Amino acid sequence: MVKRVFVFAVVFLGIYFWWGHRPITYGHGVMAPYSPRQVDHAGGAPFPYKGYTITPLADFQVKARVLSAKRYSYGREAELSPLDLALGWGPMSDERVLDKLQISQSGRFYSWWANELPLPENRITVFSANMHMLPATTEVRKSLKKVRKGHIVKFAGSLVRVDAADGWHWTSSLTRKDSGAGACEMVWVEDFAILDKEDLKTSRGRP
Repeated sequence: MVKRVFVFAVVFLGIYFWWGHRPITYGHGVMAPYSPRQVDHAGGAPFPYKGYTITPLADFQVKARVLSAKRYSYGREAELSPLDLALGWGPMSDERVLDKLQISQSGRFYSWWANELPLPENRITVFSANMHMLPATTEVRKSLKKVRKGHIVKFAGSLVRVDAADGWHWTSSLTRKDSGAGACEMVWVEDFAILDKEDLKTSRGRP
């Protein structure tokens, strides 16, 4: 009897965990048609945060599909950015493309591979990115904890550079055309939302 209860509990918890973390699907079609909006600016006023100095480099707004989400708990990077989101827009928000790609994240990088490319490699680069999310508020941090693969998210803030007193620094990319080391965006996130199906019906414009 005890064994049966244990097996039932394990199965129930497995189903509960899978259901709460299952990828979100919408069917074929571009779900986030526009590229991120960026307005570069020089001379952004630095400000202190958790013993670091953060310098805004550009205003940044995004509406994109979550291709993968990776949480981090250790290291000074995790103090600033507990979550990385691999994001796609344009053709990289369409399940017809994404179904042909295998996507993963590790070590603060996003990678993909495919038996047959659904898009030219340079278009995959231009229409997707790995972004280090730096929550500006407790509310944003709570919202980030709810993100799952497949969600359509909308957020705004700044691309930033972070400096420490010992000389360590972490700097955002300012273009969507790069790849490899230094190509990730570092986003100071001031406003963040996960869009539901009703939101998507009424939110067709730029982020």
